[in-house]
Formats: sequence, structure tokens, C-alpha cells
Amino acid sequence: MVDVLSELHEKYGELVNKAIEKYLTIGVDPSFRDAVLYQVATGGKRIRPLMVIESALACGGSLESSLPYAAIVELIHNYSLIYDDIIDEADLRRNMPTVRKKYGDYTAILVGIWYREAIEEAVLDTRNPSEVARIVAETIRAIDEGERLDILMEYSGRRDPYFIENRLVKEITPVLRDLYLRMISLKTAALFKTSMWLGGYSAGCSNEQLKALSNFGHNVGIAFQIIDDVLDIFGDLKKFGKEIGKDLKEHKVGNLVILLSLLESEHASKLLSVLSKQRPTQDDVKEAVEVISSTKAREEALRMANEYMDKAINELSKIPRNEHTKKLEELARFIVYREY
Repeated sequence: MVDVLSELHEKYGELVNKAIEKYLTIGVDPSFRDAVLYQVATGGKRIRPLMVIESALACGGSLESSLPYAAIVELIHNYSLIYDDIIDEADLRRNMPTVRKKYGDYTAILVGIWYREAIEEAVLDTRNPSEVARIVAETIRAIDEGERLDILMEYSGRRDPYFIENRLVKEITPVLRDLYLRMISLKTAALFKTSMWLGGYSAGCSNEQLKALSNFGHNVGIAFQIIDDVLDIFGDLKKFGKEIGKDLKEHKVGNLVILLSLLESEHASKLLSVLSKQRPTQDDVKEAVEVISSTKAREEALRMANEYMDKAINELSKIPRNEHTKKLEELARFIVYREY
């Protein structure tokens, strides 16, 4: 499964990176350049821009015309990560210090603003900037709303008055699964959906094809986040690239594997005791992981991820079958079966 991503990286990775750098370095002061480029220089799978390119090629578009669209989605992704790390006070991403850790929070905020304007520069190179700008605005708002819901679903922590007053999780109930799915549909799946739409739009796909591509992206995005949440509990630090158990330390019940475990009442008290602590220790996290491991939460989460993967792949039947739709299917499978 890893081969498909490596193959697409080898074919398109350098072109995508050059396009991203092109928009990020417009007007940048030499002393600020390294800080601006740091976030994208730390790596990343580049799944979203590769999806843009493959969806464009699947619909008969050209690689060259898809590159501004590919740059847009990767810039949006990294823009959101910069602020996500500031909000979460995260120190590690992709096995490297975050922008805020390396340069400080104030610099990270300025870098984030720079990314937002780089996105606008890329939009100007699309075939219909006003329409693309509308989609970009909708997508960033969706990600922002998803982030808001994610924080509001934390069981405790966060001293901001707004989050204290509006916290959504005061008790653990089965209805939280629906809230979780809404949250990840916004925070994660929205950009996957936009990636597929932009690729198809760059190639002049029909409305029916654009809908199928968008549905593919939406379902793949949900599967991606479910697996990410599994990896947060059960992943290998070196492979995952982020701190294991980070969501537990942040009191998140939005994390599906935690939420499913909490529905089994005999485990709830132990997990809630960890989630209610202002600063859970590594031993607390270890205990919580052991409790989760004793349930069927992991298996249920993987079952759900596979279900959404199958929904995504079914949407590709509405697109002419070719080597590029095949690559999209392989990418969907990679997302669900990546190592954990």
C-alpha cells in the first residue's frame, strides 16, 4: 500500500513542492523566508495535492493546469496545522519541532497569515478565481468550525471563557458519536472533499462527476481521521510523527476510540479520571491506553474506517475507469491500511 504514495511522490512531489514554494515566497523578506518555508519543509504525505492531480487527470485534465489547485489544498492544510499547533501548544509534528516550538507563537501567527495570503495568490492562477475563492473560503470556515467543535468536545481543560461556557461534553452518551462524525466531517473531511472537487474542476468535469469526486473525498477524509485517532492511541511514534496519546492529554472525547470505550460503563470512571485532570502524566496516559486496549474500541473504529473507505471507492464507479481512478482507489486503501 505504501508503494502507491511513493510512486505518486516520485512522479509529482517535486512539482507540487515547487508550486507551494512559488506562492509562499512571493514578496517574502530574506530573514523571514526560512520561517515561512519551515512548515512545508518538514515534509508530510502530500496526500491532498496528489488527490487533486489524480482527480484532474482522471477527468482528462493536464498536470500543469492542476498544480495551482494542488498548491492551494496543501497550503490550506499546512495553514490549519500551524494554528492547530498553536491552539494545542504542540511541540512535535512529523517528528520535528512545530513552527511555534522552533520560532515562537508570535512568529507562528505571522507565518500563518503569510500562508493565508499565499493561498490567495494561488487562487489567482486558477481558471475561475472568484468561484475557487468561494470554495476556499467555505473550506477554511469548515475547518475552523471543526476545530471549534473539537475543542468544545474536550471533557475539561481550556481556560478560555468561551470554551468553559459552551463546552459540549458534560457527560458521556452514545449521541456523541454523531457529534464526533460531524466534527471530523468539517475539520478533516472538508479539505479532502475540496481536493477532489478542485482537481475535477480544473479539468472541466461535469457536475455529476464533480459530485462523485466530492463524495469520494468526503468519505476518504472521514476514514483518514478515524485512522488518525486510532494511531493517536496505538501508533508508533517514529511512524506516526506525532506524540502518542496527545489527544488524551488534551482531554478529547472527540477521539473515537476513547468515545467508544467510554460507552462501556465499567471503563468510564478510569478514563474520565484521566480526562478530568488538568495535566495528565505519561503514566495516566499509559493507564488510559491499557483500559482502551481491553475493549473492542479499536476493532470498531477500524470497521467504521473500512465502511467509509468502501463508500468512497463506490463513488469512483461514476468516473470513467482509467489508471488515475485506479490510483485514487489505491490511495483510499492506503489511508485506511497505513501502519499503526
